[in-house]
Amino acid sequence: MSLPPYARLLGVTLELVDDLPEIVMPFGQHVVGRPGFLQGGAIAGLLEVASVAALRHALAGETARIKPINGTVDFMRGGRDHVTRAAGEITRLGARVATVTAIAWQDDRARPIASARMNYLIERADG
Repeated sequence: MSLPPYARLLGVTLELVDDLPEIVMPFGQHVVGRPGFLQGGAIAGLLEVASVAALRHALAGETARIKPINGTVDFMRGGRDHVTRAAGEITRLGARVATVTAIAWQDDRARPIASARMNYLIERADG
């Protein structure tokens, strides 16, 4: 599965955990906001990459373009200088529109640092 081009700027990698995509972003100068903390845009970008990865995984074998419609990010706590992980869960996958909820966490998945709700337009090749 290929990730969006800006995923490279974030330095993220893709891992399959229980056969579902999980995105891993290392901490470094490229994602620093205030000293010792992640920049909010890097967290939002990570959540979007996780959402797209979840959709690509669900649409495996289909030729489809995924275009963002809108998204909302909720920041719950500051991301510290640790590896950050994110995963998306599809809450609706229709013929033309999909809704994905994504969470980002550091040490404990049950304590997310941010979450997002993203809506995407899906343009399938067959129609």
